[in-house]
Amino acid sequence: MALRDIVTDPNPTLRKKCREVEIFDEKLGRLLDDMRETMNAADGVGLAAPQVGILRRIAVVEVDDFYIEFVNPVIVKKKGEQDGPEGCLSIPGKSMDVKRPNKVTVEYQDRYGKHMSVTAEGFIARAFCHEIDHLDGILYYDRAKEGR
Repeated sequence: MALRDIVTDPNPTLRKKCREVEIFDEKLGRLLDDMRETMNAADGVGLAAPQVGILRRIAVVEVDDFYIEFVNPVIVKKKGEQDGPEGCLSIPGKSMDVKRPNKVTVEYQDRYGKHMSVTAEGFIARAFCHEIDHLDGILYYDRAKEGR
């Protein structure tokens, strides 16, 4: 595993829509391992591939003892609403209140290509939404401005 540099705003990589992952191999596994190590070293709870300069639909989230790797994630269900502060490893030292769904269901693939689904509520749901937004070039302050 290796630490990767985290891309910071206003780097244009953060505004690009990521491509789907089609090859599930050791290289993908190493990237996922590196992303987790990088996120933990930076004291984050989530990290998306564009934040390390890779324009692929990949993200990791770790909150307490819950860890998940998303490849090609799609939010398929949203319920409720929560409003709270968000920060971002790509926008160090800043935060804003952002409205997010309180509960989400995400369909995704794991590092081996197996199709999976997960439902989360509260802070973990917020983290899922934040990281998946990164894959579409959306930063949390865009959501704060839109009031969504």
